[in-house]
Amino acid sequence: MLLFLDIDGTLIPFGSAHPYPSYEPRFALPQAAAAAQPLLNRIDPALGARLVALDCELVWATTWMDDDANVCVAPWLGLPALPSVDWPDEDEPPTPLHWKTRPLVAWADGRPFVWVDDEITAADRTWVAAHHPAPALLHRVDHRYGLTDADFAVLEEWLSH
Repeated sequence: MLLFLDIDGTLIPFGSAHPYPSYEPRFALPQAAAAAQPLLNRIDPALGARLVALDCELVWATTWMDDDANVCVAPWLGLPALPSVDWPDEDEPPTPLHWKTRPLVAWADGRPFVWVDDEITAADRTWVAAHHPAPALLHRVDHRYGLTDADFAVLEEWLSH
């Protein structure tokens, strides 16, 4: 099972300047990397263990460059380097679909997946249901809070079936 993971609004909540106490990263971050990402301390480092416990193949589905996600966020969460979806270079014509939807379905290549993001809409869910042969959960996270206990309950419930 794949779990496509966004960062901004999903791991980094936007509702408060400091929703979590400051933590030291689980692994040493390069000083330049930490300085380049001033919002990193908004990410609850306990999320890493919770994500790993979901027993999914974690994949970055974010506009953060692969190196930024793996150099800054993964160590903060105690995660290894994760694969990252490569986004197409060309812009899609405007549609109700999120620009990530088609590339994520292509990346999944028929495998079941969970997509956790703060910008998912009903149009994305409808399109995936019609164009992806395997089960898929598109779970929208409230960008003000990022991933919460309630979100993990939804993910755990869906994954248990």
